Amino acid sequence: MRAFPILSACLVLLAVPALAASPPKHPKTGPQAIGTFEDWTAAVNKSGGQTVCYAFARPHASTPTLPGRGSVVFTVTERSASRDEVAISVGFAFAPNATATLDIHGHGFDLYTGQRSAFARDGHAVVEAMIRGSEATTRVPGPKGKDVADTFSLRGFDKAYAAIVKRCPAGKSAT
Repeated sequence: MRAFPILSACLVLLAVPALAASPPKHPKTGPQAIGTFEDWTAAVNKSGGQTVCYAFARPHASTPTLPGRGSVVFTVTERSASRDEVAISVGFAFAPNATATLDIHGHGFDLYTGQRSAFARDGHAVVEAMIRGSEATTRVPGPKGKDVADTFSLRGFDKAYAAIVKRCPAGKSAT
């Protein structure tokens, strides 16, 4: 059952860099920005005929610096039937069965990993902490055995989250 959230999050994480790089040339295709809310961006995209809304941010600090590291993105995704999917694309492949953690002002959350992303086991609890917090830090096992920490601002997350929940309400197909 974990395969669908992993696949879905991977599809969204693949769309995030495209949105951040440049606006789409054809407004009806590809990700569409809903808005920028301080350090977070909200967007909507169609995937397999389903509307997918997500908010994302990039880290303001990462240690240690890893040469050749890919894009690092923290994403919260909403769909009509799937709520509060929390994923962090870390920019490198995880070892099999790696675990990661997310800290939001002393509240620790365990994350499971798949390929190049880490996922919250309890997305709703993470989102609630993010709404009340100002900063989130992930700690993941790096490619050379040393932990990698990425710190994300949560300024504007509450507004970006409200925008994606409004655009993709539970149980309805948004347009």
